[in-house]
Amino acid sequence: MRVVIAGQGYVGLPLAVRAAQVGHSVVGFDVDEERIKRLAAGESYVDDVSSAELQEILDAGTFHPSADPRSCAGFDVAVIAVPTPLREGTPDLNYIEQSARTLARYLRPGATVALESTTYPGTTTDLVAPLLEEGSGLIAGVDFHLGYSPERIDPGNRTWNLVTTPKVVSGINAESLERVQAFYASVVEHTVPVSDPKVAELAKLMENTFRHVNIALINELAVFAHDLGIDVWEAIEAASSKPFGYMPFVPGPGVGGHCLPIDPSYLSWRVQRTLGQSFRFVELANDINNHMPDYVVRRLVGALNQRRKPVNGSTVLLLGLAYKKNSGDARESPARRVASLLLDMGAEVRAADPHVVEDAHVDRRVVRVAATAEQIAAADAVILLADHDAFDLDLVVEHAGYVLDTRHRITGPNVETL
Repeated sequence: MRVVIAGQGYVGLPLAVRAAQVGHSVVGFDVDEERIKRLAAGESYVDDVSSAELQEILDAGTFHPSADPRSCAGFDVAVIAVPTPLREGTPDLNYIEQSARTLARYLRPGATVALESTTYPGTTTDLVAPLLEEGSGLIAGVDFHLGYSPERIDPGNRTWNLVTTPKVVSGINAESLERVQAFYASVVEHTVPVSDPKVAELAKLMENTFRHVNIALINELAVFAHDLGIDVWEAIEAASSKPFGYMPFVPGPGVGGHCLPIDPSYLSWRVQRTLGQSFRFVELANDINNHMPDYVVRRLVGALNQRRKPVNGSTVLLLGLAYKKNSGDARESPARRVASLLLDMGAEVRAADPHVVEDAHVDRRVVRVAATAEQIAAADAVILLADHDAFDLDLVVEHAGYVLDTRHRITGPNVETL
């Protein structure tokens, strides 16, 4: 089939590559011309896609990156996989709207459109369908097929990737579901059909809200446990021995990426706007997780004070700018807030992260360095924020004067854990 994937980021590019690998003729469409130039040169900027994989499908002629809307013409299947950020607490669906309008110009009878972008329940039927109909003159569910299939990308996860993770699929009617499921069945191992796009949209938000709330719970427990003089990590390990009724979550410096800092707020916004009620669990989780970087900085300030060192003038080395292990995704990363707070307090902030190659999400005042013995030894304090496998943690213990480990990966007389 001729397939268009609108959006070539952490979600769209892996899907485009996989679709091309299984034999579809794929157009990777993105309005970012720099991205398209890099893709056309065989250069990947996404962890889950290697440059070698990219070059292979470019050479095979099954993948065509393009910023020209006319390249979308003649598609059999189109997938919208564009960002859905929050703007001052309100969902910004401009990228979805722009993609739908572009695809509508080239929509043909019998074609299929699937939305993957995370959003509030009702987006597929109430926003995307009318835009496609208006721009094409066709009727959704009659002349063309439409559905929703939420992305479940976990950057850096080598076990559960695009192919192995079950894919929830939906359609606005039975035939749309059949067509959407048929496409995804060609690229993933297992599909999970549901009765309605709103169910699929809610399922995605439910998954992320579940994690968000439970991470907030353990983060708050970690703060209180420290104040009470209790090792929260040992308590987590002990609780994890229970074979039923418990699922372990671990504390950290905050949440990042697109999912947890943003997606649950889509559900909260929808509930408030539609029902006039507050989604209190989400709001409380937002408050706790958003303030974890502040807690990390308070812990560091206290540790430096004990060593008779002010933050102002101290050199602090951040290990990890990404929001999670072995990922290059620095969107909404807690490291950004940690760095900003320390810089505003007069610290010289250096940061090492071999995975984060783009500085778009990093404060320009942060000095990028490598995690060498010299840099570690030169720092008054080291904060481990993302426990990448690329970091030599033994080197950190050997050369650092003080380490605040937010991931519970290091032990030693000069190390404190979150």
